[in-house]
Amino acid sequence: MPIQVSIVEDSEQVRHTLSRILNQADGFRCLSQHANAEAALAALPAEKPDIVLMDINLPGMNGVECVRRLKQIAPSIQILMLTVYEDTENIFNALAAGATGYLLKRTSRAELLDALREVHQGGSPMTAQIARKVVQSFQRPNPAAPPTENLSPREQEVLDYLARGFLYKEIADNLSVSYETVHTYVRRIYEKLQVRTRTEAVAKFLGHNPKQ
Repeated sequence: MPIQVSIVEDSEQVRHTLSRILNQADGFRCLSQHANAEAALAALPAEKPDIVLMDINLPGMNGVECVRRLKQIAPSIQILMLTVYEDTENIFNALAAGATGYLLKRTSRAELLDALREVHQGGSPMTAQIARKVVQSFQRPNPAAPPTENLSPREQEVLDYLARGFLYKEIADNLSVSYETVHTYVRRIYEKLQVRTRTEAVAKFLGHNPKQ
């Protein structure tokens, strides 16, 4: 079954471009398009997409509030932000509202499709610049004890790549392992650090590696 993706974006041109990218890519289908948050909230729970691509700057209700309300009524739907905004406030508001990942609109076609696959596999992709902002905001001086000390050398290496914003596929390529192997490492990292998201894992790691 293809990955079913819905688009919430006020620009008709952007909606058309994203829809074309999805429908021309193997393993994807553009399920629906919505020009505003209100229409999306009314339709998406019944449409049941696997993933929603969500803009922030929408007419009426903004994308962050749409994420918050959508996760309340349809918690299983994964939401990937796709926006021009890269300020810390919007990033954290979106993640706190329930977004799974955060990409900038200048993300390439290949990177977008990789990110959607990663979300579908349980990951939380972020554009590299976004990941760095998240990391920097969580840095803490003079840590008492490194929470990553129980990680294996390879797990620490994978976590370092996550902290630098690499996608799972890019990590797999750099380490010459399979995508599934990277996913297994990440699951173990989450378990050992007692976290549920990339943001929390990176925060713990970088909090004890301030020079990264």
